Amino acid sequence: MDINELINDFLEHLEIEAGRSKKTVDNYRLYLERFYNIVTEILDKNDVKPEEITKEVLRKYRLKLNRFGSENDSEDLKTITQAYHLIALRGFLKYLARRDIKSLDPSLVDLPHVKRKQVTFLHFDEVEDMLEQIDLSSEAGLRDRAIIELLYSGGLRVSELVSLNRDSINLARREFVVRGKGSKDRPIFISEVCADRIADYLDARTDSLPALFLNYSKHTQEVDTSGNYRRMTARSVERVVEKYARLAGITKHVSPHTLRHSFATDLLMNGADIRSVQSMLGHADISTTQIYTHVTDKHLKEVHDKFHSETSS
Repeated sequence: MDINELINDFLEHLEIEAGRSKKTVDNYRLYLERFYNIVTEILDKNDVKPEEITKEVLRKYRLKLNRFGSENDSEDLKTITQAYHLIALRGFLKYLARRDIKSLDPSLVDLPHVKRKQVTFLHFDEVEDMLEQIDLSSEAGLRDRAIIELLYSGGLRVSELVSLNRDSINLARREFVVRGKGSKDRPIFISEVCADRIADYLDARTDSLPALFLNYSKHTQEVDTSGNYRRMTARSVERVVEKYARLAGITKHVSPHTLRHSFATDLLMNGADIRSVQSMLGHADISTTQIYTHVTDKHLKEVHDKFHSETSS
């Protein structure tokens, strides 16, 4: 079979048997279609067989990826984007191997070293400073406090937060389930204070709308055809977080994801094991959680400097 047909089979496998999200399948389709187009160019033929994917073809493909921008009059592909292409290719080759279709050994597809961005997080007192800036005399203020408490206490992604309904959260048990990336469910646990702040907000509301957090903007696009306020969007939550960080005098860029980083960092600094933090964040791979290692390593150095006795010599 031509690899183009096999790529289509693989994408159907991801969607049906593997249960991957539509977004993931679409991304894999983009990466593998680009792989197919580049390989047909390398081999100068349209009908490429799986056994024709060799180490030399892989080498030339990686070179083409690295030069993609200059050869296509566009921006170069970032290293992380090149890595995504290679992850998709490796997944495809593993699929061929499971079907006993001869092709390149997937273990030969090495991923490039990706330099991860510095993790920005807030200390507990900085989160407290943000909360102190909120005017609690309005329903919107009560909402804003509940949002910041929930992002910090639960470690949610902003997409998970805005999709919550009132009946999503059990405030008495202080736990609930969210559906995160890859349509995977995971438990969320919140503090008693966080539960109380959400309850304060819900008690102040007089509507019966299902969304947990409503957008109180006066712009007409934020109101539905019945005159009801709409569910908050990810961007509207970002604006809320940015507003109170600015009012608190925090100079670094603060986003909802910063509060998620702060949640994870606080757990690790207080002795939580990385596997538990991985589960609470919903990371599929522990290497993603290990971005916090350099933060906690620095914390350990501070502890060493503060508490370890120096010799007099």
